Amino acid sequence: MSDHPQPPADRLRTDVPHSARVWNYLLGGKDNYPADAEAGEMILKAFPDIADIARDQRAFLARAVRFLTEEAGIRQFLDIGTGLPTANNTHEVAQWVAPESRIVYVDNDPLVLTHARALLTSTPEGACAYVDADVRDTGRVIEEAGRTLDLHRPVGLTLLGIMGQLPDDEDPWALVAGLLAALPSGSFLALADGTDTSDTMTRAIEAYNAHSASSYHLRSPARIAAFFDGLELVEPGVVRTSDWRPGPVRNGQDAPSSHAVSGVGRKR
Repeated sequence: MSDHPQPPADRLRTDVPHSARVWNYLLGGKDNYPADAEAGEMILKAFPDIADIARDQRAFLARAVRFLTEEAGIRQFLDIGTGLPTANNTHEVAQWVAPESRIVYVDNDPLVLTHARALLTSTPEGACAYVDADVRDTGRVIEEAGRTLDLHRPVGLTLLGIMGQLPDDEDPWALVAGLLAALPSGSFLALADGTDTSDTMTRAIEAYNAHSASSYHLRSPARIAAFFDGLELVEPGVVRTSDWRPGPVRNGQDAPSSHAVSGVGRKR
């Protein structure tokens, strides 16, 4: 990667879909362009359940962050692949439980950067920061995160829907291992991604990849679970996203089939 990345305004392409903006459209947001809406509608037509996966992933984020703050005592979060602001952002959930929580958001979408001010509304006791960086540039991510977080104390690392954006030949498993290696014992990984368990979803993603500025790579549940190798999995393990510690309103038995899995693991 270049040491001098393009300014955000020069990187903003509104004529081709971008994953963060398509996801925003699927969640019912307004921060997207016609190309993103067109891609979202194309996916919805081929695989209507994709909107449920988007909502499930956001709900999982809230449950995971709540677990990490309430039960695991985590007070620092590194949220990579932030996406566009919506309800229950990481800092909102964490600081509602523990106002002193410190959060660093990382994303490389120029439109996310323009909304960073909305993400940076921290409690007086805590802190929020935003890093404009690619997840592949792990050295810069960790260096910049260390300006806000104390990397000698446990950190909650969240990677939701981001590893699926990296192909196998970039070895995303090594990338996650590298991020975790920079964090101390007692840190946690919360990760979620789409699975290759639906032929219709696979075809929908292939169509999206053919028209998008970025691509998404579905994987088997076992290969997604491999991101947690060497970690101590939190019960119930790597499971269907809606089944990870569901709330009282929606439990796993009532949830529709979801072709995405999620999990949380602790670094020993």
